[in-house]
Amino acid sequence: MTTPPDLILVLDAGTTSARAIAFTAAGAIAASAGRPITQHYPQPGWVEHDAGEIWRASRDCLIEVADSIGAPRIAAIGITNQRETIVFWDRSTGEPLAPAIVWQDRRTADACAALRAAGHEAAVQAQTGLLLDPYFSGTKIRWALDNWPPVTAALAAGDLLVGTVESWLIWKLSGGTVHVTDATNASRTLLMDLATCEWDAGLCALFGVPREILPVIVDCAGPIATTALLGQPIAITGSAGDQQAAAIGQACLAPGQLKATYGTGCFLLAHAGPVPPVSTHRLLSTVAWRLAGTPAYALEGSIFTAGSAVQWLRDGLGLIGTAAETEALAQSVPDSGGVVFVPALAGMGAPHWQPNARGSLTGLSAGITRAHIARATLEAMGQQTADLVDALAADGVAAAGLRVDGGMVANDWLCQDLADSLGVPVERPRVIETTALGAAMLAGVGAGLFADLAEAAAMAAPDRCFLPAIDAAARQARRTRWARAVRQTLAE
Repeated sequence: MTTPPDLILVLDAGTTSARAIAFTAAGAIAASAGRPITQHYPQPGWVEHDAGEIWRASRDCLIEVADSIGAPRIAAIGITNQRETIVFWDRSTGEPLAPAIVWQDRRTADACAALRAAGHEAAVQAQTGLLLDPYFSGTKIRWALDNWPPVTAALAAGDLLVGTVESWLIWKLSGGTVHVTDATNASRTLLMDLATCEWDAGLCALFGVPREILPVIVDCAGPIATTALLGQPIAITGSAGDQQAAAIGQACLAPGQLKATYGTGCFLLAHAGPVPPVSTHRLLSTVAWRLAGTPAYALEGSIFTAGSAVQWLRDGLGLIGTAAETEALAQSVPDSGGVVFVPALAGMGAPHWQPNARGSLTGLSAGITRAHIARATLEAMGQQTADLVDALAADGVAAAGLRVDGGMVANDWLCQDLADSLGVPVERPRVIETTALGAAMLAGVGAGLFADLAEAAAMAAPDRCFLPAIDAAARQARRTRWARAVRQTLAE
């Protein structure tokens, strides 16, 4: 007897790994598989991926999970991805033409500065919700056209296709028949008009990006494409950038609900409703999702270095053997000993937007141990998040609580420190893989398994709530010390 399709398969193509996760309709994980993604650093400030490796790792994860659960059980596929990373490939061969330029990459800082100096930032922000920063995809595309001959040659031949990671993966999964991007990813390129959710000719001209190389913008749920990779046709019915997917997976479906994801970076999203929000405190306006042609919006604060700071302690300095050690080390000392770590290892994101900033470690003395440095690294997560929450409050969105997810929040000490730093309850979900869960919710809606996201939200469930345990005076003392360290870092 054949088992009817009852699982949603999600491909989560992140910055450091590709993972496939099969969810039940109740939100439980039935099977998963993962593969690492290699980071390439050809020059200081440059970060690249091999798009071929992204595809192979993604393909292998999907096949492994499908073999484990049985492909006939898969009702639909959802995709979520690192967002601003941009891929260049050949329409005819289906092969990458150059390295993928990763969202953390800073090579276009000078180009962004020139556009700001020319007075373009206010108009760009009004139309896209974004600031002129190398974080976003538009200047990366222009740089590749100017510097990589294979990309330029493919453009001249009419064979160049460009897209964010989900666009690349949908192209490969569909056998080279579908070139699309969902509205959340398109909103991170500097090329999409936020109000219309369409590519804008004026923006494409400003950044020097030919419209014809870009994918078609589609909804986040619905019949996006079909893949035969797993031995039978399976519909891809959900797609969203990782941070929007995480907000959906945290059931942040009403205006004012906030989530923060702690992975390689940290990204805070506050749901803003059906009208594009306007930030006057250097936050971003972005698409939260688009369903049936109708967008919803969010305010976002982006921190470029979160889990990658812990990775640096491990791989760069050799202070720890595993990331999990930081919890015990932080607990082993009563405080950071006066050490403050500003982890600007890839510049500083919101609300500072200083792409050339470099990290600083202050307050060192002969009595400082690796435990103090590990604690200061974790404390930086709370302080960076508090900067974003302060900016949100100044924009009129007061945080009554924060929902958190991502690999870092398995650390109980970190979650408690976040509550102490922000002075609000911090809620951790039962399944911390909320990025993948949000993609599963979208795919479920797109496949008709759920009527809407509100019904799909039954897949999400809370696990534990962390309440603030320090008083306002202690919290403010930490904020003052942090602000001083940030000023010193930015002044250098």
